Amino acid sequence: MKKKFFQQFHFNWNKVILYIRNHFCIEGKIDPIGIIYLIGIQELGKGKNRFFNREDKINILHIAICRILEPFGYYVFIGRDREGWPHYLLIKNLPLLNNEEQSFLIKKAIIRYMSDEKIFDEIIM
Repeated sequence: MKKKFFQQFHFNWNKVILYIRNHFCIEGKIDPIGIIYLIGIQELGKGKNRFFNREDKINILHIAICRILEPFGYYVFIGRDREGWPHYLLIKNLPLLNNEEQSFLIKKAIIRYMSDEKIFDEIIM
């Protein structure tokens, strides 16, 4: 059972990597933080032809983390401010995780986001 779960996990993670590689013309290693940044831009809805300062970029990463961890019960979306930035409320503290567990949770959350947003429908394997 566990082996099948991890096989499916790796299959789905490879679908995420393939999607990013094909849609953003990336040839090198794809970092999960880069994917999180792209999710934040998507959720913000203001990424096209816009300059973001360092603080904006940190906030974009925060938006993405909140959004991808929302289905796991850690955050809840509370609305957008006047400038259109989404805001989330922490409703459950994240557990203490080692680096491997944290990486697994983030990748699992990215996979779920891509699935929920029907992005996987565009992937041909």
